Amino acid sequence: MGSMMSWPVTRRSAIALGAILATSGGTLLAGCSPKGTAPTGDDASNTDGTSRNGDVPAQGTPADPMTTRIDSTLSALTLEQKINQLFFLEPESIFPASPVVSAGDASRRALTEHPVGGICYFGQNLRGPDQTRTMLSSIRQYSQDAVGLPPFISVDEEGGTVSRIGGKGSFNIPNVGDMRDVGASGDTHQAFEVSQTMAKYLVELGFNLDFAPVADVVNGSSQTMARRSFGTDAQAVAQMVEAAVRGFTEGGILCCAKHFPGIGSAEGDPEVEPISTQKTMEQLQAEELLPFRSAIAAGVPFVMVGHLACPRLTGDDTPASLSRAIQTDILRAQLGFEGIIITDSLKMGAIGDRYNATELGVKALEAGADMLLMTPDFSASYEGVLSAVRDGTLGEERIDDSLRRIIKAKLRLMDASA
Repeated sequence: MGSMMSWPVTRRSAIALGAILATSGGTLLAGCSPKGTAPTGDDASNTDGTSRNGDVPAQGTPADPMTTRIDSTLSALTLEQKINQLFFLEPESIFPASPVVSAGDASRRALTEHPVGGICYFGQNLRGPDQTRTMLSSIRQYSQDAVGLPPFISVDEEGGTVSRIGGKGSFNIPNVGDMRDVGASGDTHQAFEVSQTMAKYLVELGFNLDFAPVADVVNGSSQTMARRSFGTDAQAVAQMVEAAVRGFTEGGILCCAKHFPGIGSAEGDPEVEPISTQKTMEQLQAEELLPFRSAIAAGVPFVMVGHLACPRLTGDDTPASLSRAIQTDILRAQLGFEGIIITDSLKMGAIGDRYNATELGVKALEAGADMLLMTPDFSASYEGVLSAVRDGTLGEERIDDSLRRIIKAKLRLMDASA
């Protein structure tokens, strides 16, 4: 196993990760049964000899080496370390600086105490290529030392209006432009190329996950997502999203389709207010869900669930990020997604003003989320989940299911660097 300090900056490691992600019919962490069909018989187990419910060996099938490694890694974690792995924070929520632009002994101590599963960096944290590489390399090593696993190191690099690297500061990297323009070209190869381009420069800087592509269809009057989305036609957007996932994958980086089940037609901005849709399941199946189906078919490893309320599906105004009907019944069972479900930022006005930090994490995990993105108060959310597991409100088996998916992805990253 190679040094964790070197994997993100070599062309070889990028190619290796792309090859791993592209195996087994285009799936690594994600996969789908025939749509609307529950797996039966031989189909009830994955190609790696594990069952579909959290990588537990299927009856009568011996565990393969990856399952053994996952179980071994999981059993070595304390309960506190397990719960930390479920959190995905911005650096200022865990490291003692604002803004965080370096990583030293204080960062090492913080990750030893709270070895969180992922860290998402923003423009204020990224001053230039050398500073970014050095900071991220140190963070990887500190996490590896703490729990034997790298963290997911992410950024929102969509292109256009949401770009932390391209066109910014001293990186000397051009912005690839709005995805609206890519979609308008009608050329799926362009979607592939811009995604691969972003993947390559992010990998060179030390990132292993990009929170892109946007899979929302802008099919209503709201223009909140207009420049970030590939367009207004669901079929065309689906083709672009599939090409983008392939581009990120071949560029050597994990990616994330967002914002399930699709917020392109919702009125308002979830950054500041609750959003909802009155669409039925049939309407969502015909449009909003198509790009996510395509992303899953292409092997997308992460899906980000938005804060959209879908009362005609759930019967109430519970946001999708906290809804079992949306995450478990639709995304997992109906669409067959087996990768990592992550919430959108739990600091957003669409949700953060309606629930307290202590309950947010528990509700999201009960709904089916695997990772909790940027809670409004990490300490309160962490203690809330820890207490819920200790008192039996949230079963440890439930969080172990999520951890198996998380650990599997991280072991694959480590294998790609070997």
